[in-house]
Amino acid sequence: MILPIYVYGHPVLKKKCTPVGDAREVSDLVSDMWETMYNAQGVGLAAPQIGQTIRLFVVDSAPMFEDNQKDRAIRKVFINAEILEAYGPIEKFEEGCLSIPKITGSVERPSFIKIKYLDEAGREHIETYDGINARVIQHEYDHIEGILFVERLKPIKRRLLAKKLEAMKKGRADADYKLVFARRGR
Repeated sequence: MILPIYVYGHPVLKKKCTPVGDAREVSDLVSDMWETMYNAQGVGLAAPQIGQTIRLFVVDSAPMFEDNQKDRAIRKVFINAEILEAYGPIEKFEEGCLSIPKITGSVERPSFIKIKYLDEAGREHIETYDGINARVIQHEYDHIEGILFVERLKPIKRRLLAKKLEAMKKGRADADYKLVFARRGR
């Protein structure tokens, strides 16, 4: 089932998420997240983006790779993820977010991460990622920590985007997928 995506300014996006009790109990939600992410043409989707405050995100980095490098892409479910280490050269890359439609910005992130997580069967993994895979994982991991990529932009860029972001908070944004805005008057 395709779910609506929560937009910048909605309080659910700023909450630090709680652990999933049993990974197998979120299998239907994981299926819905894949469908929602692909419908919106994303490469990652975290539970807060669909209104759930649990430590769950999905990643399919294939669209980020050239055809001759698709074998480097990952398609994974991350449950109760914990970044154990982020290291290596800091790299800049233009990021966007399904919860902040039609806005991008250059974000600096470490080029390597070591992460511990459960897969959808509840098996624990500890893996290391680099490059674009590390970046996409860090972006989605930020979501379960209540952090949005615009908070990682340089101050000048944030000021340039301030009016657009304020408009989103007030329910003015459009995308090719269904959006959920914060209620006004809160």
